[in-house]
Amino acid sequence: MKVIEGVFHANEKESIIGKLTDAMVSVEGEAMRPVMWVTIEEVASGEWGISGKALHTGDIVGMRAGG
Repeated sequence: MKVIEGVFHANEKESIIGKLTDAMVSVEGEAMRPVMWVTIEEVASGEWGISGKALHTGDIVGMRAGG
């Protein structure tokens, strides 16, 4: 999973990893849990774009805050 750097704290990344693993296991079966790998890659602020606009850490933090 790719995210913009500086948005998620360590405990939130742990939650993402757990929930993505649970989602995949719900499709593939419990036997796959021991071999389920999840990686989180942080992309530098401003190096990710959507709809022709570069996004920055502050943009995402603002979205999360409801603004």
